[in-house]
Amino acid sequence: MSSIPSHLHAVPALPLADREPRPRKRVPAALLIVAGQVLLLAAILLSIQFLVDSGAVKPIYLASPTQVLEAFPRLVTQDGLLRHLLVTLSEALLGVAIAFVAGVSTGVVMGLLPAVHRFLNPFLVALMAVPKVAIIPLLTLYLGIGYAHKVFIVFLFGYFIFVFNTIAGIRQVQENHLKVARVLGATPAQRIFKVVLPSAIPSIMAAVRVEAVMCVVAALLAEIVASKAGIGNLLNRATGVYDTAAVFALVATITVFALLIIFAVEQLEKRVLLRWKHA
Repeated sequence: MSSIPSHLHAVPALPLADREPRPRKRVPAALLIVAGQVLLLAAILLSIQFLVDSGAVKPIYLASPTQVLEAFPRLVTQDGLLRHLLVTLSEALLGVAIAFVAGVSTGVVMGLLPAVHRFLNPFLVALMAVPKVAIIPLLTLYLGIGYAHKVFIVFLFGYFIFVFNTIAGIRQVQENHLKVARVLGATPAQRIFKVVLPSAIPSIMAAVRVEAVMCVVAALLAEIVASKAGIGNLLNRATGVYDTAAVFALVATITVFALLIIFAVEQLEKRVLLRWKHA
């Protein structure tokens, strides 16, 4: 019997797993969300551009994206945008920093000492209820229209939320943790910095995230009412001559920097403060 030629030998069957088609790689959901956001933003900008270019909306009411971009070089070279931006950001950051230190300190004292809380709470609630916008003219009369005026208004917008968020955070501290600290011989200062404040960090950071935007808004509001410099001062000038493109450019500028402040706060919380909490 003749042997079967070598080229006719049966090919061994592949395992079932190797014969099945490999599943297609799925696009990550996060990437799809980002792509959708970019497309939506592009659609909005293109729609605005079309409405203005076609004459459906007059430029005095709405500026197109190209007009806004063309306004930036003029704002930088002729109006000193960067100098005014630094003024506004310094007012906002200094005011919120003072509010943070004073508000958290007050909240810690009120949270740890019930008698102090009962005494101060009605006054602080009443002061918080005073409409800040209504007293800005009075503050202008008392403090003038200089730098201190803006810083104090930012302080007023942030102080009370830091106080009450700190109190709320301290009330979440578990009594067992404080008892263990006392048993281990921790001093009052050690109990505050190693038990109380770490437990209150999430509540305090909630206030910081809110104030990251509100401090800029408060500084702008104060500058719009009365100022010699700052983005609010430039907004007054632009609206006075109906320069809509410049107004939108200024709003876009301050929005971008507010987002950067929020991002910085989030990174501070993740990399420093929450690590301290769990240490």
